[in-house]
This record gives sequence, C-alpha cells and structure tokens, in this order.
Amino acid sequence: MSRHVAIVTDSTAYLPAPTMERHRITAVPLTVVLGDRALEEGTEISTRSLAQALQKRRPVTTSRPGPEVFAETYRRVAEAGATGIVSLHLSAELSGTYDAAVVAARQAPVPVRVVDTGMIAMALGFCALAAAETAEAGGTVDEAVTSAEKRAAGTSAYFYVDTLDYLRRGGRIGAAQALLGSALAVKPLLELAGGRIEPLEKVRTASKAIARLEEIAADRAGGAEVDIAVHHLAAHERASALAERLRTRLPGLADLHVSEVGAVIGAHTGPGLLGVVVSAR
Repeated sequence: MSRHVAIVTDSTAYLPAPTMERHRITAVPLTVVLGDRALEEGTEISTRSLAQALQKRRPVTTSRPGPEVFAETYRRVAEAGATGIVSLHLSAELSGTYDAAVVAARQAPVPVRVVDTGMIAMALGFCALAAAETAEAGGTVDEAVTSAEKRAAGTSAYFYVDTLDYLRRGGRIGAAQALLGSALAVKPLLELAGGRIEPLEKVRTASKAIARLEEIAADRAGGAEVDIAVHHLAAHERASALAERLRTRLPGLADLHVSEVGAVIGAHTGPGLLGVVVSAR
C-alpha cells in the first residue's frame, strides 16, 4: 500500500462538493439546533430553512461534533488507506470543534495532526485545499500542515452584516460588543483577527458598507496572486455583483468562488451577510 496522507476538515469550510471529491477531503458536520431538532449542516438543513427560521426569530443554536464523530471519521479514513491524517478546523475561539478533534486523535489508528487554523468559511477551505495539494504531491503530514499554516498566514476575511443582533445572541462578537450601542445607526464591517470576529469599521448605510468592503478586499489583495471567496446568506444578487466588481479590478485574481454560507455560520450572522475571503497563493 502506498503512503497516503488524508485531509479532514469540518463542514464550515464550505468547500464545493466536487472540489472535496476531487481532492479526497473529508468534512465532519457541525450541528444546527432548530427548536428541539438537531440537524447536521450540509445534509439535514438548508440555508433557506435557516434564513426563514431566523427571520421568524425562532431559537437557533449550533453545536460542535462530539469526539466520537471524529473518532469514527479517522477510523474510516484509515481503513481507506491513509497512513496519516491532517485534521484542519475552524477557529478554536469560535467553536469547540478543534478540542473534540484533539480528544479523538489520541485514540486514532494512525497519526493525526489536528490544526486550529484560526479561520472560518473558505478561509478554512483554502487551508484545506493547500494541505490536500501538498499531500497529493507526496508530501508528509508535517509538510501538509506547513502548507495549511502558510496559507492561513496569508488569508484575511472581512464581513458585512445587516445587524449585530445574531452575533450578540450567539456570543461570537468579542470586542465587537463596543458597536452594540450604535448598531441601529450603522452598518458594521467586521474582520477575522486572532481567530475572533472583531470590529473593523462602522459605515452609515448598507450601500456604503458594501462599497467599503470591496475597497478593503481590493487593498488587501493588491497586485498579488490571490484566490477570492465571496460568501453570503440570502443575498445572492449582492454577492454576485460584488464578485464581478472584484473580478474586474484584481489583476492577480486566480480563482473566484461565490457561495452561500452554511447553516452554522449563518445562524450567527443572519440573513444579509456578505463576506470576502482574500487568500494569497
């Protein structure tokens, strides 16, 4: 049997299914609790159902996978021929997913390196892709981890939300609490910093905030070779228009992804979310 390093991530990476299949990346689902129903992200709850529930102010919470779910995933991946596993996950500042993976890795049948990428959404997805490409080229577990960490270091994520209310309810805004007093008067721009969601700027209107989001992403990209992901929740037209503007103004653009976030991130941001991930190659 040839040596094979497998890549595992979680459902918040929001990688397209064909990409995951092509690179043999396995995603462990997080759970969305809608009322009294626990539903797996990606298979048991749609973003449309989530958006409708949020708009009706139904109680929505999220939950990490248990260590037993990771243990079963690692077992299956090893049985499929992996001799080592790199397990890459969303920021430990935002979820207990990383901790659950660490517990499971101790009992895995093959060596597992669990990595807190400090990322979310396609910021995490780009890290998983970097690791997978290194593994496909014959790289070791350590080399795949290094590739993911290098990609994380060159990746930034910025977000526009219509309201901070959903982030406040989920306890995910940290220092952005400072914005709450004026949340009704401004449209907040946020960034991922140190694995946490932090305030970036306050803008008076939605149109100005989205224009500013575009400027920030373009400035961050500069003339470098970058991959871009534009995320949204129930804001497809806004996201497509933003993506097209970025396509025309970024000379170093390599790949551009436009996708709706899944239920886990959507539960904490609410409908109207726009996000831009800038990831240097």
